Amino acid sequence: MAGLVWLVPARAVLPEGVRAALARAQIDADSTYVWVAPVGSDTPRLAHQAERLAHPASVMKLVTTAAALHRLGPAHQWSTPVYLDGPIQQGVLQGSLYLQGRGDPRLVLERVWLLVQRLRALGLQEIRGDIVLDRSHYALPAQAPGAFDGEPFRPYNVQPDALMLNQKSLILWLRPDPAQGVAWVQPEPALAGVEVTASVPLNRQGCGDYRAQLAPDLSQPRRIRLNGSFPQACGEKAWPLAYQEPSSYDARLLESLWKAAGGRLVGRVRDGRVPLGLAPTLEFPSPPLPEVLRDMNKYSNNMIAQQVLLALSPVLPARFETARPVLLDWLQQPVGCAADEIVLDNGSGLSREERISARCLARVMQWSWAQAWMPELLASLPVAGLDGTARRAVSASGRAHFKTGSLANVAALAGWIHLPNGRRVVLVAMINHPQATGPEVRAALDSLVRWVVDDKELNTP
Repeated sequence: MAGLVWLVPARAVLPEGVRAALARAQIDADSTYVWVAPVGSDTPRLAHQAERLAHPASVMKLVTTAAALHRLGPAHQWSTPVYLDGPIQQGVLQGSLYLQGRGDPRLVLERVWLLVQRLRALGLQEIRGDIVLDRSHYALPAQAPGAFDGEPFRPYNVQPDALMLNQKSLILWLRPDPAQGVAWVQPEPALAGVEVTASVPLNRQGCGDYRAQLAPDLSQPRRIRLNGSFPQACGEKAWPLAYQEPSSYDARLLESLWKAAGGRLVGRVRDGRVPLGLAPTLEFPSPPLPEVLRDMNKYSNNMIAQQVLLALSPVLPARFETARPVLLDWLQQPVGCAADEIVLDNGSGLSREERISARCLARVMQWSWAQAWMPELLASLPVAGLDGTARRAVSASGRAHFKTGSLANVAALAGWIHLPNGRRVVLVAMINHPQATGPEVRAALDSLVRWVVDDKELNTP
């Protein structure tokens, strides 16, 4: 641990204002886990049940972030190689094209489009064989996308994949046209072989839950049907959806983009393996790790967090079982957590199993502050009151970097508060309770932030 910055008296009892806010949210103090300490100090200003395990929800991503920056390094990039098993003659590939996924979590739509353009820049116009997708970099058990919470069409439930194209999701853009009495529906991206309802009638109801009013039928992978109507009062809306058949998403997207770019395919898009001994024709690199982490933390992307954890695996094919020990060993040495202070699952917090103590998470944050890559970690977090998942924070608006966490029965907040006197404070707060949802709970967490900002001991020159 870095040398002490300044000493403040420790307390174990939650401040009165925080207890009152918890009471208004119908949360008891025994369901709350807190650690507050100046940066660089082993002595907490406030430690309430800090040694007990608690469900962290997405603040677990702070652990995954710090471990990745330390183990992989801030210059780390994933690579997606492309192989050709035949020559290109007059624009025609006399064979198949192989795309090998190696875990890049940022192969979003615009980057897949760029990859297609790079293939076209090779002079490639027609593929006589197949486009073969190699996913062998991971060895993960099949899991239903709705297994966690029964919401299979929510993008946050997309499962990891060595070849993760556009997060296996699409957006339905809904644009009201009052003159025609309809809302036009435009899918982004278009997927080969998938039909989408072109328009739905407008209604004059309040916006509210417009998705339910659309009465979607997502039971058929080749047909996305909207059988209801759309509230005119909503204006234009973007509805993100995880595709209902994730196993075919990559093939549909690549076929669509390849043909849209003017390419021709004689064969089909299928899964397979790169032949042994074949050298890559090109390598398509990901953005650097810090950029990936910003996408992960600003918007709490669970899929990215899981693929970042899998990148820590020392053996291939990567599995969570081979990646977890790397992170757990790092937590004990050099960070200094005890073995019984964490239960690790997938590194994203989207889990019923993951647990961590407030003290251990604070140790991760204190240790990280002393590292050369600390600015990259801090920049990946939402700024309180301004962006990402922390945009609704009030008391430290513009003066804190927070990772938030929210699940059924869980609300959490962890990050750094920058005090007016120029000093910084580490805050970890987790609430595990059936009532841990809604504005009252956010107000309780905000009351803790307000106490830190106003605390005379922490603000002593």
